[in-house]
Amino acid sequence: MDFAFMQEAFLRLIGGIPLTLNLAFTSIAFGAVFAMLLALMRMSNIKLLDWPAQAYVFVFRGTPLLVQIFLIYYGLGQFRPTLDALGLWGFFREPYWCAVLALTMNTAAYGSEIIRGGLQAVPHHQVEAARACGMSGFLLFRRIIFPIAVRQALPAYGSEIILMVKATSLASVITMMEVTGLAAKMISQTFRAVEVFIVAGAIYLVLNFIITRIIMAIEWWLSPHLRRPPAIEPRLEAAHV
Repeated sequence: MDFAFMQEAFLRLIGGIPLTLNLAFTSIAFGAVFAMLLALMRMSNIKLLDWPAQAYVFVFRGTPLLVQIFLIYYGLGQFRPTLDALGLWGFFREPYWCAVLALTMNTAAYGSEIIRGGLQAVPHHQVEAARACGMSGFLLFRRIIFPIAVRQALPAYGSEIILMVKATSLASVITMMEVTGLAAKMISQTFRAVEVFIVAGAIYLVLNFIITRIIMAIEWWLSPHLRRPPAIEPRLEAAHV
């Protein structure tokens, strides 16, 4: 192992961290909104909404993300005249937006099932108690159902966030110079794959370690009822003279 070379590789690869985090959190933000919509469609008991949501989740969970990226970036190029007529070619010709779209659509499929599970895990008796207090509709959802569902779904959704950070490495196949893209470029120049990929893996490991700590802190903040109560020390009575 050439540690001097690994240090040089680290200094070059950290330049891809901003793009990696940009791709991950942009797609997660858009995907979370889309996932909530899909989850509500699944739980609507309206077949006209439920069936398309089921089909979407089945397709995007059942096919590789790499194939989805290729279809969006390379496949839609076959329809350039149509996209140009619709004013969409400027969007689909950019690898950044194609990567964001593919990551967003993929995480939305997984996230919708996580959110749906969190919503279904809300205790029924708490919903009934809120209704007995006069809550209904959006107020019930905002103050009772959604906060409890977030606490239930956060651990699983945290895992999805970590998976999306790692999935950004696939954006390198469409010329995106994030951490993996820079690593592949450096390997093609130096032919030293072991050192470069060890450094790249270490960078992803550190990023995901930080993310897991943040998720654990949010989970602790959202679950005050699960914290251990502070120890109460017995009060010493003042001695009487």
